[in-house]
Amino acid sequence: MTLEQLKEKLNEQRYIYDDAMATVLYVALLLGRPLLIEGAAGVGKTEIAKVMAAALDRELVRLQCYEGLDESKALYEWNYQKQLLSIQVNMNAQDKDALTRSLFSDEYLLERPLLKSIRSEKPVVLLIDEIDKADEEFEAFLLELLSEMQVSIPEVGTVKANSIPFVVLTSNRARPLSEALRRRCAYLYIEYPDMDKELAILRAKLPHVDDRLCVQVALAVQKLRASDTILKKPSIAETLDWAAALEALGIRELTPDAIRQTAGFVLKNNEDLDTLEPETALRAHSCGCEGHCHG
Repeated sequence: MTLEQLKEKLNEQRYIYDDAMATVLYVALLLGRPLLIEGAAGVGKTEIAKVMAAALDRELVRLQCYEGLDESKALYEWNYQKQLLSIQVNMNAQDKDALTRSLFSDEYLLERPLLKSIRSEKPVVLLIDEIDKADEEFEAFLLELLSEMQVSIPEVGTVKANSIPFVVLTSNRARPLSEALRRRCAYLYIEYPDMDKELAILRAKLPHVDDRLCVQVALAVQKLRASDTILKKPSIAETLDWAAALEALGIRELTPDAIRQTAGFVLKNNEDLDTLEPETALRAHSCGCEGHCHG
């Protein structure tokens, strides 16, 4: 696959990107390097993995990280109930060693996302989401997978990848990540989209929504994100939700009343709703277009 072919596939997914992002995605894919994506919550980090899976026609295997995540949830665990049943059935077997070996065969192995991704015969996209929420011990455990594309299982030994997954790690920067992990990855930092990109996303994802309304929504979201009084900045997904909600209500003009009625689609906590000033959000534009409107 060439860079231009990847861009065509991203275009088919209606994904808005710039040349720098497309180049990083292409080279990471070409070299089989994991890709670490950092940025604030809601900028679209997870979406990149989803889009790449669709563009490459691969299965998306997702590991959601959290504090206390361990190997049994991320890599594998044994089917203990099935093992116990087998022991009960075969307790009179002559060859105890053979029974023991059989208990740690594939028949009793439960694949979790990491093991599933490297044992897959067809390459997948492996999303390790919000790695900064996992403990440092788990981050260290990942290094073998990220550098060698293999994992170690005590009862089985080293399991090498049948195919090389395209690995995407995301981080909201809740804690610093180790240099060891960073060295093993290509890197991409994503910021909230500017006005032009946000509008392009709205037009690509919601082509049926009135263009004038898309412009007004994009401008208002830009204003909300820039406000010091808004604690939880609206994500791209919330921009799309808001535009879709307005369109569903038949609203074609973003007025203060329209903002008050639908604010719960773009602001997701009570403090932000209490401090919302619809007139301020609309002050970013007078005619509602400022050169962005098509019609």
